[in-house]
Amino acid sequence: MEIKKVEAVIEAILFTMGDAVEVDRIAAAVEHDEETVRNIIRNMMVKYKEEDRGIQIVEIDGAFQMCTKAEMYDSIIQVAHVPKKHVLTDVLLETLSIIAYKQPVTKMEIEAIRGVKSDHSVNKLIEYQLVCEVGRLDAPGRPLLFGTTEEFLRNFGIKSLEELPVLNEEKKEDFKQEAEEEIQLSLDL
Repeated sequence: MEIKKVEAVIEAILFTMGDAVEVDRIAAAVEHDEETVRNIIRNMMVKYKEEDRGIQIVEIDGAFQMCTKAEMYDSIIQVAHVPKKHVLTDVLLETLSIIAYKQPVTKMEIEAIRGVKSDHSVNKLIEYQLVCEVGRLDAPGRPLLFGTTEEFLRNFGIKSLEELPVLNEEKKEDFKQEAEEEIQLSLDL
């Protein structure tokens, strides 16, 4: 199959599927090895960017997805009449960051870190499809475990969780000290 035809098939697959598609599935469809397909898709990504198209192909955790460029959102909502994207409050961002860094994590662990109930925050993050249930802890009561989703990766523009920023040890100690001071302050009241 010539390269233009392979690109057309890949484009059709990604457009039709909507969600991220693993390289091995695409490779099987176009009858090429995974490395060749990965290179073809990455070349397509560059072409789309150079041509300043309204769509793009993004890589998410080893899979690829076709999606609209973020800067096109305002034009799209004028046609689709879809409400603006969900706003992530400080509370939601705090809860989301705990889940992202500690996953899989239970609600009880989140609440222990935050110091307050987190039912509402976790439920909102599930509603926004940034977080999902990933199983149950093998402990009494079998509490639910939560983790981030592909939508989380897409929204934050990262390919995998390995791209999350790493806190240096000095910062971790500063945060730990601040948390201990806050706890002590609340106990003194």
